[in-house]
Parts: sequence; C-alpha cells; structure tokens
Amino acid sequence: MSSEEKKQGQHYFSLQPSEKAVFRSAAEIFAAYVSAGKVGEENKNEYYKTAIRDAIKIGQIVEKNIQSDEELAV
Repeated sequence: MSSEEKKQGQHYFSLQPSEKAVFRSAAEIFAAYVSAGKVGEENKNEYYKTAIRDAIKIGQIVEKNIQSDEELAV
C-alpha cells in the first residue's frame, strides 16, 4: 500500500450492474466537463452531482424510447 493510500484510507464499494452503468456514464460526462474547463476545485462536487443527474436522465430517456429484446418477448 502506498503512503497516499495509507493517508486516504482504503475504500471499498460494490455496485450493482445498473449502478455501474450510471457510474461509467457519469464519469465520462464529468470528464467532458473537465475537458471543457468547467470544473475547478471550488465546484467539482457540484459537477459530480450534475454528471450523475445527467447520466440518470439520459438513461431514463433511453429506457422510455428503446425496448430491449427481453421487453419484446411474449
């Protein structure tokens, strides 16, 4: 374990598949905000939350507009 890990402590979490999908999407959205120069130390927590909300909203729109094979099965 590095000295940085010791200083911060170890954190473990387990995400369900749908949570993993939102996490990946939110991380990509957050990275886009960073690349666009919108994120600084003073507002990064707000952009974390914004990215999560955006990922959830996109997921809801996808769910509403696209039926999966399982949903079509009779």
